[in-house]
Amino acid sequence: MRTINHDDLAALTIGATVLGTGGGGDPYIGRLMAEAAVAAHGPITMLAVDELPQEGLVIPAAMIGAPTVIVEKIPNGSEMRKALAALERLLDRKTVAIMSIEAGGLNSIVPLALAAELGLPLVDADSMGRAFPEVQMTSFTIHGVSATPMVLVDDKGNSVTIETINNKWTEALARVATVQMGGSALAAPYPVTTAQVRQAAIRGTMSLAIEIGHIVGTPGQGADERIRRLLERMRGAVLFRGKIRDVLRRTTGGFTRGTATMEGHGPDSGSILRVEFQNENLLAVRDGRPVAMVPDLISVLDQETIRPITTESLTYGQRVVVVTTPCHEVWRTPRGLEIAGPRYFGYEFDYVPFQEGGVA
Repeated sequence: MRTINHDDLAALTIGATVLGTGGGGDPYIGRLMAEAAVAAHGPITMLAVDELPQEGLVIPAAMIGAPTVIVEKIPNGSEMRKALAALERLLDRKTVAIMSIEAGGLNSIVPLALAAELGLPLVDADSMGRAFPEVQMTSFTIHGVSATPMVLVDDKGNSVTIETINNKWTEALARVATVQMGGSALAAPYPVTTAQVRQAAIRGTMSLAIEIGHIVGTPGQGADERIRRLLERMRGAVLFRGKIRDVLRRTTGGFTRGTATMEGHGPDSGSILRVEFQNENLLAVRDGRPVAMVPDLISVLDQETIRPITTESLTYGQRVVVVTTPCHEVWRTPRGLEIAGPRYFGYEFDYVPFQEGGVA
């Protein structure tokens, strides 16, 4: 058990955005929400998975939609509370803890705001170990846990309750509802028991995000040293150093999709890196050859500050360092790759872990 203080909250915002591989929504919005909730209601207690009660309901909190929409259409602040209350009424159970559905920018911070507002503990876990663009892409799905009943609430007060035959259908119907709600909504999916959290959640994600954030934000330490420490902690590698020369980005079907093209400098001079994304960074292609791919993490960092850059914030002229780190082992299983491997996203090749140097 630990209390998340102001410094931890700032670090978690940065670290979760590194883990979020470009997705999860603008972290600044989430941090403001969490800081306001803590100021009004007091500090947040974070519990390890094994510290949860033997029985009880755990509700993940998340935002669903296109990050390009979320950055302009911010929540009104009451949506998540309404979604949780609706689930409690439907299930006739009280919530004992809040958790994050993914490690990623805004979506790692929204649960903190809700936990502070309701006086509930936050679970030190998530269901991805990173961020993914679709609802069914969770460790809960791999373990056969249903994403529904799921409640969506928008900024206008509309709510939709979804019950589906499988989690892929949850994604399809929730995405349509989200588009009609203006491209973004707050969601309470995967109402799980504490036993299911112990069985299926990816443990320690929030603590890891805080640790990463403190590394990135270390005062008085050079950028190269912070990158070295970051990659040592995450067992990662630098893919590319360069400047963004072009970004093609569109908002469609409730997602932000596009490609960022970068020209190398220093040891990478003369090379071109292309990063393709669907909310999150999915594929890095250097000089026509894939060198990192989903479900491994691909993060774009500002060269000077080492702060992560989300896909909706990529712009021409930014000088960046692109890094890759291994995904949680659950995503390298046959079922994990079926749900979130490169072929699922339409790429005509099999997954190759980044340690093996990409696809020959």
